[in-house]
Amino acid sequence: MRRTGPTNYILRKTIRQLKKVARVNKARIWRYVAELLERSARKRVAVNIYKINRLTKDGDVVIVPGKVLGVGKLNHRVAVAAIAFSKQAIEKIKAANGRAMHILELVNENPSGSGVKIII
Repeated sequence: MRRTGPTNYILRKTIRQLKKVARVNKARIWRYVAELLERSARKRVAVNIYKINRLTKDGDVVIVPGKVLGVGKLNHRVAVAAIAFSKQAIEKIKAANGRAMHILELVNENPSGSGVKIII
């Protein structure tokens, strides 16, 4: 069988944009995130809020190459970029004065990828 990759148009566009930015800015982090997003849907990451809370400090910028789920509490301000968020996750991030955004928004703000953590 031939490998086809994701069929979601927005996800395919995101992967193409990540590869382009990685090539232009020589930022390997975006290439790695693109590779993680190319996985099959069953192998894609789903991270809960409690894990983000445990692995970050106040003011960190985090990428989740998958979906953020709303289990747990968030005690500090964090900027989280992901492909998808649950409603509870967005509410909890905003309640902690954090920021929930799509990965492409973060790429446009920080094309070099400096200071960004990947949570898998």
